[in-house]
Amino acid sequence: MIKKDMVVSIKYRLTNGTGEVLDEADVAEPFSYLHGHHQVIPGMEQGLDGLKVGDKKKLTITPDEGYGEVNEQLKLTLKKEVFPKDFPCEPGMQFQADLGGGHRNAFTIIEVVGNEVKVDGNHPLAGETLHFDIEVLEVRPATKEEMQHGHAHGKDGHDH
Repeated sequence: MIKKDMVVSIKYRLTNGTGEVLDEADVAEPFSYLHGHHQVIPGMEQGLDGLKVGDKKKLTITPDEGYGEVNEQLKLTLKKEVFPKDFPCEPGMQFQADLGGGHRNAFTIIEVVGNEVKVDGNHPLAGETLHFDIEVLEVRPATKEEMQHGHAHGKDGHDH
């Protein structure tokens, strides 16, 4: 049964409100995580709690239990000069930035116009209601090493 400190392997299909497939994992390459350790969005962890191998479940996860609402303050326009000279300022490129107080955030370059670089620090799925179609493939106790590392390891014992 899925509970804290169990390694859970699932296959899933993630769609948005219009039915567009955003991500999926299948039996050949399932998604594995350490349950109860904030490795998946809260709505997924809560929705899977207590399930067993073979269980299937559809989850609808609102932004507050997923990747949050869009934060307009994380949409910025920066000057090219703030980037290192060798950094390729191109749409889709990602970088980490210090937000102060020891908090770092991932940003994605959205657009480059002249000397201005428009970036977005929101998760790409922020503001989205997510629809998961999940099947539980495996549930097992985490190994001592997985508990020390704080995440699930692959079948060969190495990190994902």
